[in-house]
Amino acid sequence: MIRVIIVSPNHALRVGLREMLASHPQIRVVGEVTSLEDMHDLETEVALFASVSSVRLTTQHDFATLFLTDDIESVRGILNANMRAWGVLSADAGEDELTAGILAVAEGLWVGAPGLVEGLMHLPKGEESLGEESLIEPLTAREMEVLQNMAAGLANKQIALALNISEHTVKFHLSSLYAKLGVSSRTEAVRRGIELGLISL
Repeated sequence: MIRVIIVSPNHALRVGLREMLASHPQIRVVGEVTSLEDMHDLETEVALFASVSSVRLTTQHDFATLFLTDDIESVRGILNANMRAWGVLSADAGEDELTAGILAVAEGLWVGAPGLVEGLMHLPKGEESLGEESLIEPLTAREMEVLQNMAAGLANKQIALALNISEHTVKFHLSSLYAKLGVSSRTEAVRRGIELGLISL
């Protein structure tokens, strides 16, 4: 069971998010707070931030962090903090996307909605340094499987079937490996994977 704390100064928003997550069998909301400072001794695996302005992450925390925002610049500085795992989804994310995002960051993945994560790439486009040591963080075994299937020409739905995971989870794995590889498209990811020797042809 993944314990989630909802962080937002907006009471109605906290209630809405709690109701959205209430029916998921793997997620339990253990608290609602207006700011990070109010968490005190609450134990959680994921902190769900629906208000970036209330976030002050200056030290490492044991929980993963998922932000709901359409203003990518508002989280750029925050994500430089030493986080265990993080994700950024649109403020209008639906129930399926929200729950998939929580499950993904709880597993230690970097996740992001298309169009948002591109602005948070750690490596510049066109980075030419080779070797797996040039990665910010090594790819997980599952990300390697997704990358290999992508190189084989499989679409997201086909990758989901092949790996017995949801299509939403495939998208989050893609976002995570895009960030780690410093790319913004499938073609660039495959090319980068070949350069680094991550893809066996």
